[in-house]
Amino acid sequence: MQEPTTLPLVVQKYGGTSIGTAERLLNVAEIVKSSLTTSRVIVVLSAMSSLKKTEGTTARLLEAAHEALTPDSSRYLDIIEKIEHDHIKAVRLAVTAPDIRAATEADIKHECKTLKGFLEAAQRRREAVRAHLHRRAAVAAAGYIGLDKVVGQPFGAPDHAFYTYLTARLRATLARGPCVPVVTGYLGPVPGSLLGTIGRGYTDLTAALVAVAVDGAELQIWKEVDGIFTADPRKAPKARLLASISPEEAAELTYYGSEVIHPFTMAQVIRARIPIRIKNTFRPDGAGTVILPNGMAVDGAGASHVSQSKKARAENHPTAVTIKDDVTVINVHSNRKSVSHGFFASIFTTLDKFGIVVDLIATSEVHISMALGPNVLDPRLDMAIAELRAHGDVDVIKDLAILSLIGQLKHMIGIASRMFTVLAKHGVNIEMISQGASEINISCVIEAKFAEVAIRAVHDEIILADMEQ
Repeated sequence: MQEPTTLPLVVQKYGGTSIGTAERLLNVAEIVKSSLTTSRVIVVLSAMSSLKKTEGTTARLLEAAHEALTPDSSRYLDIIEKIEHDHIKAVRLAVTAPDIRAATEADIKHECKTLKGFLEAAQRRREAVRAHLHRRAAVAAAGYIGLDKVVGQPFGAPDHAFYTYLTARLRATLARGPCVPVVTGYLGPVPGSLLGTIGRGYTDLTAALVAVAVDGAELQIWKEVDGIFTADPRKAPKARLLASISPEEAAELTYYGSEVIHPFTMAQVIRARIPIRIKNTFRPDGAGTVILPNGMAVDGAGASHVSQSKKARAENHPTAVTIKDDVTVINVHSNRKSVSHGFFASIFTTLDKFGIVVDLIATSEVHISMALGPNVLDPRLDMAIAELRAHGDVDVIKDLAILSLIGQLKHMIGIASRMFTVLAKHGVNIEMISQGASEINISCVIEAKFAEVAIRAVHDEIILADMEQ
């Protein structure tokens, strides 16, 4: 057996639903214990959550902060009491040592009492609120390390200098003896605010920065699914688990509807040439799916190693197909006989003014079509459309979906034709088509009512058919 100090160092990130009950918390503890036979482990935990993110600790805290800002509302007290109840219940079931259990319960009660006081000034205290509850998620495990004070100096923006500094601070914080560090996902104050800058996936980013800081052999993201599939198995029952995938493909899958890992988070790890493995807490013996830095490959046992080139792992067929629902398309037809060079600039200036992000775009000299994702707020969209009418005729089409075929498509002759032929065969009309120069994906907009028919047809008649050849 290898000495502990010579074993590879693995960072394991567990989401809130993976530790949402005492039973799940104990399951994670068993996974960590089992991993210690082959590697050293650092654990990064999100705040506890139930089966849905909307019912998780972070969502509840944000709701409590909102309620505290509502005049004459005391509902935030009920929310904090429910959080306290759930955490104490988990501790009583998961922690066996009486002294640790009693101390942890007292600590939780004290923290929640303090939280109620914080919420009297909720707007100023939102970052502090998140820090407290992340501590509660990690406190029952060994070697707890809080990161809420890891950012020790002010930064104007979350730029490269900030993340370089943060990585160095994490490296110093994690320089401990032979224990299993259990790290909170909360990073402390981040320039521009944590949610505004990073979003709800900030625990993934923490885990990524930790992996880079300690020069980890692998970053493991533990979920409740076996890994990344060729399609959503709920929509395409014949979907298959992928052994490996490129960072570019993973980024496209995330952007176009599959919840894999945020591209910015992934970039921190891939730049350091650290593989990312997606695994299932309910089936820990499974190999999962590895997101491999370019130039690496995966062997039959699931271990990653250096390969000669990207082509060593690339297969001559598309990798996956995905659907993004609740899409809206805006068509703007210029009202000028000779188009001004500022036409497109004016369109995008208007969209930027109202914070509207475009997922897909198709243009001609006098026409522009834009597909917008599901996060566009109707009031902002209405105001943007009103301004866009100054530049031409505007049509708005709702109840659409984006179908995206993902893979190393550049040298697959006729792949676009095959995709559109399959859709036509199944009576699916295409509203809009887009393909980038990188040729990582071919995307089209279709009516939402045909989404499941389309994804199943493209998956079974292109991806699956090619894999079985």
